[in-house]
Amino acid sequence: MITTVSTTTVTTLTTVAALGLTAAISIATAGILVFFLTTKELATAKASGFSSRLGRFLSVSIVPLLMTFAVIMVTKIIEVLA
Repeated sequence: MITTVSTTTVTTLTTVAALGLTAAISIATAGILVFFLTTKELATAKASGFSSRLGRFLSVSIVPLLMTFAVIMVTKIIEVLA
């Protein structure tokens, strides 16, 4: 099972890199992450029910974007070192 997942992941990443979409995905991810983090900070600064719900809702989408951003950073560091 792990071998299949690893093979699929490597194949997908290789295909995306070959198509030149890596830069576009990286920029989009960083931009969306900054937008969501800013919106969450502004929403949680106000003490209304809607703002607190919006802040919790944005936390759900921020965590996967942070993980994606971390993978992008590790990939870029490996590219520079290799």
